[in-house]
Amino acid sequence: MPDTRAGRLAAKNGPFDSEAQKVVTKSNLGLTYDKEVAIAMLSKEIEKDLSHLSEAKKRWVPMTINGDTSNSNYIVKRSKDLANFSRSLDEDLVGVDKNRERLEQWLTGDNLKCSVIALLGMGGLGKTALAATVYKKERERFQCHAWVSISQTYSREDVLRNISKELSKDNKANILSNTADMDITCPEETLKKFLEQHKYLIILDDIWTPEAFDEMSRVLIHNDKGSRVIITTREGDVAALASRGHILTLEALPEDKAWDLFCKKTFPRDTNHECPMELKSWSEEIVSKCKGLPLVIVLVGSLLRVREKTVEEWRIINGQLSWELNNNSRLDQIRNVLHLSFIYLPTHLKSCFLYCSLFPEDHLLKRKELVRLWIAEGFIEGRGESTLEEVAEGHLKELIDRNMLLLVERNSFGRMKEFRMHDILRELAVDLCKKNRFGVTYEDNCGGSLETDGRRLVMHKLNKDVQQSFPSIHQLRTFITLDSSMLPSTLLPLLCKESRYMTVLELSGLHIVKIPDAIGDLFNLRHLGLRNTKVKMLPKSVEKLSNLLTLDLSRSDIQELPSGIVKLKKLRHLLAEKTIDPYWRGLQCCRGVRVPNGLANLINLQTLQALELQDESLRHLGVLRQLRSLRLWNVKGICSGRISESLFQMQSLSDLSVSASDENEVLLLNVLLPNLQKLCLRGRLAEGVLEESPLFQAAGGQNLHELVLSWSQLREDPLPSLSRLSNLTFLDFTRAYTGEQLAFFAGWFPKLKILYLIDLPNLNQLQIQQGAMASLERLYLINLSSLMEVPPGIEFLVPLQRLVFYETSSEFLMLLCQFSAIEGTQWQHTLCR
Repeated sequence: MPDTRAGRLAAKNGPFDSEAQKVVTKSNLGLTYDKEVAIAMLSKEIEKDLSHLSEAKKRWVPMTINGDTSNSNYIVKRSKDLANFSRSLDEDLVGVDKNRERLEQWLTGDNLKCSVIALLGMGGLGKTALAATVYKKERERFQCHAWVSISQTYSREDVLRNISKELSKDNKANILSNTADMDITCPEETLKKFLEQHKYLIILDDIWTPEAFDEMSRVLIHNDKGSRVIITTREGDVAALASRGHILTLEALPEDKAWDLFCKKTFPRDTNHECPMELKSWSEEIVSKCKGLPLVIVLVGSLLRVREKTVEEWRIINGQLSWELNNNSRLDQIRNVLHLSFIYLPTHLKSCFLYCSLFPEDHLLKRKELVRLWIAEGFIEGRGESTLEEVAEGHLKELIDRNMLLLVERNSFGRMKEFRMHDILRELAVDLCKKNRFGVTYEDNCGGSLETDGRRLVMHKLNKDVQQSFPSIHQLRTFITLDSSMLPSTLLPLLCKESRYMTVLELSGLHIVKIPDAIGDLFNLRHLGLRNTKVKMLPKSVEKLSNLLTLDLSRSDIQELPSGIVKLKKLRHLLAEKTIDPYWRGLQCCRGVRVPNGLANLINLQTLQALELQDESLRHLGVLRQLRSLRLWNVKGICSGRISESLFQMQSLSDLSVSASDENEVLLLNVLLPNLQKLCLRGRLAEGVLEESPLFQAAGGQNLHELVLSWSQLREDPLPSLSRLSNLTFLDFTRAYTGEQLAFFAGWFPKLKILYLIDLPNLNQLQIQQGAMASLERLYLINLSSLMEVPPGIEFLVPLQRLVFYETSSEFLMLLCQFSAIEGTQWQHTLCR
């Protein structure tokens, strides 16, 4: 970040920090035209951008300036309005019977200790309504009760007095009647003394931070009288403060319950709330767009209740539902509940969140890709000794914990892998992006001219006339395409010529074969994505991209990089692996790229995937001490020692893959890598390596979660040695073992979730003892041609969700069909060809 006033201001302005940064960097250009004119134009542009930043921040970030708390008061009012509205929805609840029963059990249980119960979920899921329903029903079981709503801009004094007033309503708490005249410490002590003597029920609705709950909890005495506290929150770290086992995570309504709620609100006067048959198909489509959010279903249903019940009216409403969500005053509550979620985001998360909305509806966002983009955009600032990637991953976890992103999948050892935005939340975020010039999207069916007032453009669909839609291409800082259609031949040269301040250029999947020399003029480019393209070589001019952080050439046709690539000293991620065998069963299933002399210059590399190892690159490999992920191809066995020496310098390495040049080369890596989580070795392993190498010892491999051994030619059963790796969650043997028997004994591989046994032609006996692989969820047995019996003990794999027998014989299939122990287990098969 430039050390200028504008730069420092940019750092304070959340979603818009990178915009100011990029404007400021223009002052460093070597301008060839009249300097005074240039400075005047630059000043106007900076003034315009800073004015926009100020207005945008005033609109979305609560501020207190010189004692003016109008914005905070506005937010408090909105929060209270929403709380009151949400409580009024308790009679509209549908599909919550199980959650209500569990909540009632927790409230009425025999446990005399004061329990804290948390209702967790994104805005609009009905947390407050559920709490209100149970509160009304169960509060009389308690000697006193109170309901208070809390916002992020709450006043602790006001909250304590509101609790006092609520407790005073049932005439059992007259002692609290004079709290309005007391200082803040007095009502706290008075409350504590009162609650100490009573069995109480207190609802703390809409808590946003752990600190807020900690402040309130100081008065909530644990009096062993069976008292209960319920908190509703959208924040995972707040819910974590609940009593053990007392977190109730709310989820979207299933389709049938969403339909019941919609009909209840839309057709209240019809018999049994039935939807007319002629409106059913349009109604189902409208309900599907509500994505199971009770708040949205209730308000959309109320909106439709007063509309004409005709097919044409329903069709029109369905077509413009997105517009209605953003503009119809009857749906204000939807916007408010979700806007508050955005307003309450810390400044450093706002840009990250809005960026996700630029991708299509239901688009699966991948952790590694998104982290690299956030860093390139300038959203991520360093924190202590953590890398930018680690900070960005922390931001991602925060957004998930705050229910702003939905986690879809974790990898085998629990790390976040894929996620997406809730569609309703995305609709409102897209509107924010447009209004605040953060970014825009383009789809082929939009028609007309594209509004490129935003600095970021994500192309969901391409057509041959797309460049005609760019009225202000020179403003673009980010250009991302998600369509694999043919890119107009003139568009890329046009972008390189006109969008001189481009920061992110992501062209993955496009049928492009050549990159113009003008790419080198994009001096500010930090991310270049050419994954899965037909590009065969990079122009020499890429050496001028001195700010480049990520170069993604994966699955392209590039085999050798230009000599100037080693001048890119800021490069953090170089991805250039080409998949040859999509099933990864051959020894040479992939290839890497050759890096010219000077690899030692790239000292900031975190990712190098993948390098075709040569003498020159091997000589300098150990200099790359920042590497977290490394893949090496074409490795000679004689180089194992030097590779081990280089790896020893990479103490932060977490992902390592080494592949031999042919099946006769022997790999022997003797190195301790304490942070290694993933290891893949393709090629013959030296005798005794599993017993001797620190990689496979209990101490050295304590963090190892995923292990792939391929073409290893092991003659002795590897399982006794590998069983020391008790944290393994993924194990793949592909043509790794030439023996006839494998036995998994009790207690081995307790955390293993996924096991692949592939192309083991001599294996005729596979045994699984009870207590082995106690967590196994997926078992793949592929091309085990000598296996003549169903593995005994397979019935002990209780958690097993998927059992696969591929490329098996018809005789073995008959045995499977007769094997009663796997009845009830879902299994798949294919026969040998």
